Parts: sequence; structure tokens; C-alpha cells
Amino acid sequence: MRQYAPDMTTSFSNLQLAPALARAVAEMGYESMTPIQAQAIPVVLTGQDVMGAAQTGTGKTAAFSLPLLQRLLKHENSSTSPARHPVRALVLLPTRELADQVAQQIKQYAVHTNLRSMVVFGGMDMKPQTIELKKGVEVLVATPGRLLDHIEAKNVVLNQVEYVVLDEADRMLDIGFLPDLQRILSHLPKQRTTLLFSATFSTEIKRLAGSYLQNPITIEVARPNETAATITQQFYSVSVDDKYNALRHLIKANGMKQAFVFCNSKLGCARLARSLERDGFRTSALHGDKSQDERLKALEGFKKGEVDLLVCTDVAARGLDIKDVPAVFNFDIPFNAEDYVHRIGRTGRAGALGQAISFVSGSDQRLVGDIEKLLKTKITLENVTVEQDRSRERREPRSDSREPRGDMRSESSGERREFSRPREGYASRDARPREHDNGRRSRETGYVPAPRVKNDPFFDKPYEATVRSTETAAPVAPDPLRKSANIKPKRVMAALFKSTT
Repeated sequence: MRQYAPDMTTSFSNLQLAPALARAVAEMGYESMTPIQAQAIPVVLTGQDVMGAAQTGTGKTAAFSLPLLQRLLKHENSSTSPARHPVRALVLLPTRELADQVAQQIKQYAVHTNLRSMVVFGGMDMKPQTIELKKGVEVLVATPGRLLDHIEAKNVVLNQVEYVVLDEADRMLDIGFLPDLQRILSHLPKQRTTLLFSATFSTEIKRLAGSYLQNPITIEVARPNETAATITQQFYSVSVDDKYNALRHLIKANGMKQAFVFCNSKLGCARLARSLERDGFRTSALHGDKSQDERLKALEGFKKGEVDLLVCTDVAARGLDIKDVPAVFNFDIPFNAEDYVHRIGRTGRAGALGQAISFVSGSDQRLVGDIEKLLKTKITLENVTVEQDRSRERREPRSDSREPRGDMRSESSGERREFSRPREGYASRDARPREHDNGRRSRETGYVPAPRVKNDPFFDKPYEATVRSTETAAPVAPDPLRKSANIKPKRVMAALFKSTT
């Protein structure tokens, strides 16, 4: 692998892009390139393999999309024949949301060209995708699972692919897409340009690059696992039962208009979203159990400002580019320390200021230690004062589905009962007043139990065997036909055949 020496060119106007692409870039308001764009675009334009490492939110999509479209313009044509529009560039991504986002950006870059692009991912009917693929497309954006479905159904042919992009490669390996990637890459020509972009360069990523990239150029614009300098990170020590109240308090106290709220489980995500919605927040949930239409609708509402809080799992932690999101809450500390970097990368994008707030309970100390090792910094826990709303107590969502022993709450009435404690005014459950207490009551305590007899002579006596009478009754002659009272006599049946003897 070769290390690339960056050029000082930082303006899009200095790039020798085609007029159609330059016009689209200007219409999108791009002026200065980000570090990954400034270093990757000139290299990709030369047709060399690239391993790009950059922190999330640095513009990796434009870093590979613009040079690919530039090199594919030689195949541009206005023919309606599908044979004139084979797949020449393949972009693979781990999640549906990220694939849809990248496809939309590529369409914006190629809006003034005749190059066709589309996206295929799971969770939707294959028929509309098949119809679109049959028409021909030059740039295909896909998730690995759905692409394999179309390959097996022979809806797409990849023997003319010139460029393949593996975006968020570390995430694809984390969720087990390596066998699917190997099957897909086996259908591609050996002579191609391969671009691999990842937030981290783990051992598995380097092994993957060594297998499928040919003498790649390595481009690193930031220290691995480094968070953006524009993000303010805060960690609050909060008990599990106070997390929900702390979340509401910080949102209202800081006047936050929009925020991501990350949970570790799909069940906890759904419960938290329902609780926030009952408290008057415009909330949507985004997790793996949602249908694709519901997931796209939630993202679209959040982008338009119709949703204030997007409660989600790590399915939304990678690559989603939503501008001007002021804050990210980690309601649950992620199990994987690298996911923390990707979660907080949803704020502070494109140089904007952002705030990342994490709630740490007693069982999260080991996870916080992993984040400290990853970021190579010391994390200081802060305290937050939360005022309990006694007027309308409600069930606070927990990080998991288990309730503490001895504690029971009713969602309908909000009443909380602790079975480990007796009710006030009674010494125990057995000490409650009953109707047959002969009126022995006290005005001060409400009930006076009857005094118990300490020593009962019956229980103090030693055990004495029962004395049996020596007189015995006259013996009864046994019945010779019945050996036992439990054995019934045989029934007399008529013989079917008469004996001849």
C-alpha cells in the first residue's frame, strides 16, 4: 500500500470536472473540498485503487461519486436500449438508509448527464426494482443481500463493471456481510478499480483490502477513531430509573429543537419513543423491526423538521447525513466502543457545532472504560439534578425489558407499588384490621393486635405414643372366593363352544 501525499488544491473550481458535473456541484452549493475529497478525487480520477479512512461526516460520498461519474461520461448515451446501459459502477453499503441517501446524492451529481443510476435494497418488493434494472443502469447502489437476490434471479449482470465501491466496509464486516461480499465480487471482472472507504482500518479491513485491491493507495485524513473537534462530549452519572427524567430535563433546559436518541435494543427504542410522545414531544422510532416504508418516513420527517426526536438503534449510527442536528443522546452506552464514535458523528457535521450527551449508570463502567481506551482520553462523569414530577408519575422506560425485583408500576394509572415495604400505618400485611377483631382498636395506631400466648402447654408436652387396647375382636373367617377387597370377582360368561371332553 502506498501513502498519498495530499495536494493543496481545496476548491472545486480547480478540479477539471466536466461542465455537467461542475454545474451540478455549483447548484448544490459546494465550494471548498473537505480533506478526504481533496486527497481522494485526484487519485480516483487516475483509476487507481484506494483505501480511504476518514471520520464520519467528512464527505466521503462526493469523494468517490464525482470521479466515478467523470470517468463514466465516456459511456454516456441517450439510447433507450438496455444493452447500451450496462452496470459499470457498483456501490455497496451496509444499511438501507445509507444506500438510499448515497443514491439520492449520486442522482443530484448526475442530473445534467445521461448516466442512469438507481438503488436496490431489501424490505421492499423486488418487482419495481426488476423493471428498473431491465431498462439499464450505469451506476447501481445496493445492499449486499438484495443484490444477491437480483443476481440469483438473473435480473442484473455485472460482467462489465469497471468500478466497485465498498463504503462503510467495517460496518459490513461487523454485521456479517463478508460471505455476501465474496460472492458478489466473484461475479465482477478481475480488471477493475476498487475503492474501499472505512472509518477504521482494523485487521479484518486490511485483510479484505489485501484480497481484492491491487496495490492500493492509502489515504488517511484523521487519526483512526477520532471524533470531530466541533462536538462537545458530556457524560452524566445517572441511575437507570432516572435516565428518562434526565433526558426530558436536558432537552427542555437546553432548548434543543432536534436530536438523535440512541438505544441498544429495539424494544427499549420503541418504549422510549412512546413515552416521549406521551410527554408531548414529536417523536419517531427507527429500528430493525420497522418496515422500510416506516423507516423512510421517519427519516424524511426528521429531515423536514416535522419530528423533533428520532429515537433509534445503531441502524442509524452510520453515514446518515442530516444537516444542522444540534445534539445526540446516548440513552444507552453502546456495547461496541467504535459505535460511540459513529453515533456522535450524526451531529457536528460539515464544521457545525454539536453536542453529545451520554447517560452512564452503574453497570456501564466497563463500556465507558472501552471508550476511554479507544479515544485515548479520560472521561469525567458529571452529575445532573433532576426534579421529579410528582404530579403525574409515569413509567420511565428502562434500558432493558427487565423490571427491578419488588417494584411494580402500572402504565395505565402511573401508580407505583413496592412489595418489599409494608403500607404506611401497618406493621405488616397480617397486622391490617379485620372485621372479627371484637372492636379492639386504637385511635392512634388504628389497630391493636390481640396478645399472643407465649407458652402453650399442649406444644410443650413430649411426644407420647397412642395406647392401643389389648382386647381384640373375634377373628373373621376370610372369604375363599376373594383374596382381597380390591380384587373384583370374575364374571361368569357363556361359553361359545361346548367342550367335548
